[in-house]
Amino acid sequence: MKTIIFIGANKSGSSFEAIKASAELHYYTVLLTDRKSFFDKRMDFPHVHSMRMCNLESIKDIKSAIARIDSDRFTISAIVSFVDPHCHTAALLSREFGLKPFTEQTISIMLDKSKSRDALRGTPYSPSYHVIDGTTPPADPKLELPFVLKAPISSASKDVHAAATTKEYQTAFADLRKRYPDGPILVEKYLTGPQYLVETLTIDGEVHIAAVVRQEILFSGRFIVTGYQIIPETDSEFYKHLKQSAEAIILAHGMQNGPCHLELRRLKNDWKLIEANPRISGGAMNLFIETAYGINLTKETLKAAIGQKPDLNRKYTRETFLQYVVVPGEGVLQKVTGKSLAQNSPGVRHVYIKPKKGSILLPPISMGHRYAYVIATGGSAKEARVNAKTGASKIKFHFRASDAAMQKPPERRTDVPGTHAQVSLDYFAANVVYEP
Repeated sequence: MKTIIFIGANKSGSSFEAIKASAELHYYTVLLTDRKSFFDKRMDFPHVHSMRMCNLESIKDIKSAIARIDSDRFTISAIVSFVDPHCHTAALLSREFGLKPFTEQTISIMLDKSKSRDALRGTPYSPSYHVIDGTTPPADPKLELPFVLKAPISSASKDVHAAATTKEYQTAFADLRKRYPDGPILVEKYLTGPQYLVETLTIDGEVHIAAVVRQEILFSGRFIVTGYQIIPETDSEFYKHLKQSAEAIILAHGMQNGPCHLELRRLKNDWKLIEANPRISGGAMNLFIETAYGINLTKETLKAAIGQKPDLNRKYTRETFLQYVVVPGEGVLQKVTGKSLAQNSPGVRHVYIKPKKGSILLPPISMGHRYAYVIATGGSAKEARVNAKTGASKIKFHFRASDAAMQKPPERRTDVPGTHAQVSLDYFAANVVYEP
């Protein structure tokens, strides 16, 4: 029986949909996970044929788990991962087991932001940057304020700090050094301008662009993307220049085969790389692209992994917007209402609510603190955006009125000079209801 092995997954989003796509391709799916809660709620994974507990931090344990798969009954066709940091492990093991691997060296480079910057040295696509290895913040970080501090090996925005003053720089440095006492810290020039996401799949050195998306960014102490607008045009000079830049960036990293998404900012007529990630974006991105174009990017990525030819041709084109919902402070969730109202709003195609009753909800300091989303279409980009935001406004998270943290959320900086965050955290206050 043809088998695809997944190393790690989430309960929803792109990694979950990849497993579903594997089953639709008529492959036996094996999920290796280190999350005991998945076994406790096994029925939440109907497309996983075999779930196996494994220490995902140990490549030895993963190899042992794979070796225990009965070779008389199952033929391994691919070893993949759609989550950080296991996509690199999957590529290494694909090569070791004689499969068609994604480019493991490129994956390793992209997972380390400082190595990614080094890969673009001498090109016009990288902002000015400096790597700090010491334990004390240097008085002169060799860049003019404002700038951004990052942990090179991290994801989901939780370790990305903006600093507009020397004091903020010192505070951000101390926070990162506490979390990463021995690791380097990357300091980059803060870039203004609109930000775009580019989803790609590279096959035999040819870069294919699946989608270009404009992002709406909330700055609440971290940079959190709360809105995504599909950009369907492909004939404009804007698109052609973006495509050329994206291809150059990916090939500069050495990618020959594999998925990648880029976050780019446009500065006048130049494109600068914010971040490169060797996988499809998580969350609702796969469903968002499928709603806009009829392309299931996780399925096409799996085809590439098993040696089939992916099909990234659009089945149709719809103006589409994805709106996430966050909360402005901390509290214990009592219930969620408004899902049916959201689903019945004009243009709404998909609604998803993440947390359950009793969950502790937090203000957003990482992408994982986005608690619901609405995907909507419309006759124009503006209409799709309005439809998604209107649908999202129907969703209400109910908290106890005694949750003081919710009533008086902590102060946080929201005025980074030149920021293009189009959203204020206060915007999401309407999604919260206090009850006795």
